[in-house]
Amino acid sequence: MCYVLGRRKNRRRPSARTALDFRLEKPRRRQLQSADQEEASVSISNSVIVTDGAPAEPRRKVAVLSKRQRKIRSALVAYSFIAPNFLGFAVFTLGPILFAFALAFMHWDGSNAITFAGFDNFWRLFNDKAFIAAFWNTIIYTVASVPATLLCALGLAVLLNQKIAGRNFFRTAMFFPYVASLVAVAVVWNMIFNPEMGPVNMILYTLGLDPKNMPGWAADRHWAMVTVILFGIWKNMGYYMVIYLAGLQGINAELYEAADLDGANSWQKFIHVTVPQLGPTTFFVTVMLTIQSFKVFDQIFMITQGGPGTSTLVLVYHIYNEAFISWDLGYSSMISLVLFFLVLAVTIFQFRRQREDEA
Repeated sequence: MCYVLGRRKNRRRPSARTALDFRLEKPRRRQLQSADQEEASVSISNSVIVTDGAPAEPRRKVAVLSKRQRKIRSALVAYSFIAPNFLGFAVFTLGPILFAFALAFMHWDGSNAITFAGFDNFWRLFNDKAFIAAFWNTIIYTVASVPATLLCALGLAVLLNQKIAGRNFFRTAMFFPYVASLVAVAVVWNMIFNPEMGPVNMILYTLGLDPKNMPGWAADRHWAMVTVILFGIWKNMGYYMVIYLAGLQGINAELYEAADLDGANSWQKFIHVTVPQLGPTTFFVTVMLTIQSFKVFDQIFMITQGGPGTSTLVLVYHIYNEAFISWDLGYSSMISLVLFFLVLAVTIFQFRRQREDEA
């Protein structure tokens, strides 16, 4: 019995030890299990990252390609909007300009074959009395009309910028000749300056001028250029008056108030405030008037046709005569080339002077 009990006791002891050991080892097992789970999760996450990392690069490539496609599509849309205008410019402007440049070194009458002329057309310019007369007439017209038109436009703008009665009516009346039909305006102008029954000569006769000394205007070679210049001033000053009006309304009123506090009169405010503030506007008007004066043609064609003689013959009208009257297209292209470089040189000179003044 004792033996049996002893054996039972011996059996219970190891069972008690195992229970105690199990209790002690249970937290360790949990720690091991948690560590194993963490390693497994890390390995799984790594495996996921690896497996997901493989298609990541193609996705980025697809995104980049889609952005490029969007840029290409947006560019195509933009080009589609400007394509008609660009095609029109290329066909009707750029193409003829390049063809005229090439034709300046050719002989061509518009029907026969084109032959190479080299610099023959260029050397011909120096022996052409009509070209020399047209060149100097263009210079005279430009030198006379540009400052006169500028001063008239500026004076009208300053006057009609004031609060006076009928201001809008006078603005419209001054601007009307610029937008009116040139044919109608030229007919009216010839009637006004008619040497025999024109209102201008009647006024001069009333003022006591001898009829023998009356100007013949467009019919007199000494007065024809004056007539054309006056016509150009009258027709264009309204347009540039509007530009000056925009410039005047952009001047800060505080500058005039400061000038009033300093005791400046109207003339001093005009010289020291208005004129400097209108510098950019004056530069723009000068450039545009210069280019327009070098290209004058329509009023010459409608009033004098370059006469009497060559007194009002200008470069563009001489180009017209050589191209469509004499059908010497190569020589007329050479005159066009000279006119192009003349306008380009004058414009570059004006821009350089403007930069020097600003510096």
